[in-house]
Amino acid sequence: MREKKVNFKGLLNPGVLTNNKVQSIDSLVLNPSIVLGFFLSIMMFTSLWAETRILYIGTGGKDAEGIYRVSFNQSTGKFSELSLAAKINSPSFLARHPNNKFLYTVAKWEKSSGVIGYRINDQGNLLELTRQACPDGYGCHLSVHPSGNFLLSAQYGGGSVGFFPISEEGILSAPVIFEHEDGSKVIPSRQNAPHPHWCGYSPCGNFALVPDLGMDQIVVYQINPERSAISHHGSIQSSAGGGPRHMRFSKDDRFIYLLNELSLTVEIFSWDKKSGNATRIDSIPTLSDQEKSQETFNSAAEILVHPSGQWVYTSNRGNDSVSVLRIHENGLLALIQKQPIRGAFPRNINFSPDGKWLIAAGQHSNTVSAHYIDENTGKLTFQKGAVTNIPNPTCLLFKK
Repeated sequence: MREKKVNFKGLLNPGVLTNNKVQSIDSLVLNPSIVLGFFLSIMMFTSLWAETRILYIGTGGKDAEGIYRVSFNQSTGKFSELSLAAKINSPSFLARHPNNKFLYTVAKWEKSSGVIGYRINDQGNLLELTRQACPDGYGCHLSVHPSGNFLLSAQYGGGSVGFFPISEEGILSAPVIFEHEDGSKVIPSRQNAPHPHWCGYSPCGNFALVPDLGMDQIVVYQINPERSAISHHGSIQSSAGGGPRHMRFSKDDRFIYLLNELSLTVEIFSWDKKSGNATRIDSIPTLSDQEKSQETFNSAAEILVHPSGQWVYTSNRGNDSVSVLRIHENGLLALIQKQPIRGAFPRNINFSPDGKWLIAAGQHSNTVSAHYIDENTGKLTFQKGAVTNIPNPTCLLFKK
């Protein structure tokens, strides 16, 4: 077929090809259908981009090769084909820098372990940027401070918190280690020693909070923003034998929701942002005793507060479900649903960027599933086909 060529008469007045004829921009003003079609095409492209978002998946276990990525369609709940984003051993938890240019993960390499940082390019590919060993062993969690000046890692086995300074270029410096002391010993098999399990920050950014499963406490650190440093501030006592794992703040910053791994309960604390202390006001189970008695193993794993501030979601390993709890005006919770994840051992859950889906990682079933969130009730609905296979998924993180 002979190719037709279109000539343009200058950059200021380019031609537009319509029905194999060249029309000037001036003529388009007289043809509203062409203008409308042009803008509808632009809007459709933008909409498709907004609906499809990159999801990074941290993994663990011998069958996994590193950090994987898929695209998730927020309109249909479907996942694209899986690809390997970064080959590394045991990237079990991921964290994003506030500038959205860097991604950090706990990991193991050769005879060492610590934190590795990647640059995220425009296509969502991960390019290794920095790595720093942690002298106190492998971390189970990490988070970057809202300032972007440092990150914290929680060493479950080492019983410590690692403070890693971050340069403007995203480069990590050698960590300062803060050791926790003594376990509560209420459950000897799990609490004879300290076991920090999560690290995060108060909404004001002035405090770091670290739930410690072995101590039955949330350890609080004061943050010095001028020096980008932390110092021990105090502790918040939780229920004996509960085993604090992860926590979240309410949307209005007034309450802490602490998930206890061993007792499968959510404890509610009233938070004082000025003093950096909290008062326990209530506790609610995520599963009934009867439901727990039907399993040989039960363990709570992750807790989230919905962006709307109306609901709390927790994952239950053993029962392999997500509990949905409504938040009342006084901060207290009411259990309204338990949703099967269509997989096994939900170590991590997360929300899609639009807040319309809850994504659940089934570590033992090698699955990641999507559940639609009812905008009026917060309840979950699984859609057929909204699942993909990934080896040993342990962490879910969307690219913003």
